Amino acid sequence: MSDIVYSSTNLKAPKVSFGEALLKGLAPDGGLYMPEKIPQLSTAEIRAFSNMDYHEIAAKVLSQYLHDAIPDEKLAEMTKAAYNFAVPLEQVYDKKYILRLDQGPTASFKDFAARMMGQLMQYFLDKKNKNLLILTATSGDTGSAMANAFYGLHHINVCVLFPETEVTERQRKQMTTLHDNIQILALDGKFDDCQALVKDAFNDADLNYLNLSSANSINIGRLLPQSVYYFWAYSRLCNIEKNDEIVFSVPSGNFGDLMGGLIAKKMGLPVKKFVVATNANDEVPVYFATGNYKTIVPSKACVSSAMNVGHPSNMARIVALYGGEMNPQGEILELPNLDKMKDDMFAVSVDDETTRKTIKRVYERHKVLLEPHGAVGWEGLRKFMNQDSKTAAEQQACACLETAHPAKFPEEIQHVLGIDPELPPSLSKLDYKEEKYDKIGTDYKGFKKYLTNRYK
Repeated sequence: MSDIVYSSTNLKAPKVSFGEALLKGLAPDGGLYMPEKIPQLSTAEIRAFSNMDYHEIAAKVLSQYLHDAIPDEKLAEMTKAAYNFAVPLEQVYDKKYILRLDQGPTASFKDFAARMMGQLMQYFLDKKNKNLLILTATSGDTGSAMANAFYGLHHINVCVLFPETEVTERQRKQMTTLHDNIQILALDGKFDDCQALVKDAFNDADLNYLNLSSANSINIGRLLPQSVYYFWAYSRLCNIEKNDEIVFSVPSGNFGDLMGGLIAKKMGLPVKKFVVATNANDEVPVYFATGNYKTIVPSKACVSSAMNVGHPSNMARIVALYGGEMNPQGEILELPNLDKMKDDMFAVSVDDETTRKTIKRVYERHKVLLEPHGAVGWEGLRKFMNQDSKTAAEQQACACLETAHPAKFPEEIQHVLGIDPELPPSLSKLDYKEEKYDKIGTDYKGFKKYLTNRYK
């Protein structure tokens, strides 16, 4: 295998190694790093996953990118340390499953990327004896997962921005009850405002001394670990010797989760279709339907709050993957192959009323408890099956990603079902911990002053 280099989606920054892309987060031209080639796994290698544990599959997949940077034995140690929790596939009916990514330490799918990123960043920083400030925006679960994964690590400080009125109390407490090297900022605005401040800081030469990096899905170190659970689900549900293909339904906000799946497909995973399920922030379904991409400003507040994104950062990567170019403002500078995108993906929007009805219907019919994001994904899958009878057939394997534990949304579950979801261990002690966080506005000058005062 030859070394893989990473280039910016804006095509104006020097090419870098994985370690450099990981620690930089955002390219200096404001673009997102992408591997210049996607390594291929053979049919035999994918077949072998059926006899491997999750952390072993992770080591095999990630080694395709990291073989030149981290010894295989060390990488295997890192994946085993990161993935020490269950990754259940819960049957709903026939071969239609929920891929429960909510069993980690913060009860969110973000744990899969965060814990691996913590391991990777610590490895590269130790080698360089360098300090780093992780600056990231969150619409709910990224912040808590990153704060938990990086809490107490040396060489690393973390600053997380979140929209004050658009996360649940438990999501907030998962961030604000960690202190020491973790700083949390509540923003009087939207997630897109948080993300804009983060991007402005990355592009500000005055802040170069802070050695900024990001831990949300603009960082390539988030996406590669997220490709692994697609291989995991396939290995448990399908038989590659019978040419099985799988359908994934992906609740989508900033589109990092979907991008991880598309990377897996490009690596050779037999995926029939990705259902791209959004809430009322429907800029991507509209784009698929009309060919006209238009950002939603401000983003719409929905019960699936982590998906309240009016312009997904990872659309630039998806457009690049299909041969096009998109700038950070969402303007398409070179058209991608939209027909091929629609061959691979089915995009659909699900409103709040339908989201709630889906939670109720799935619980009453199947005794499966979904939270709002998973419900958007399940309804998206249902809509696709209504159009594709072969997918609806009993033998077609489908996996819908459940991205957070229902107990993170107790008010909504209580409202819809009249029950309180059982708390997982990771959430059970939050009410007794002290919260600490600061509040800021959406003005960049004020944010910059905060950073320079706190991190001298």
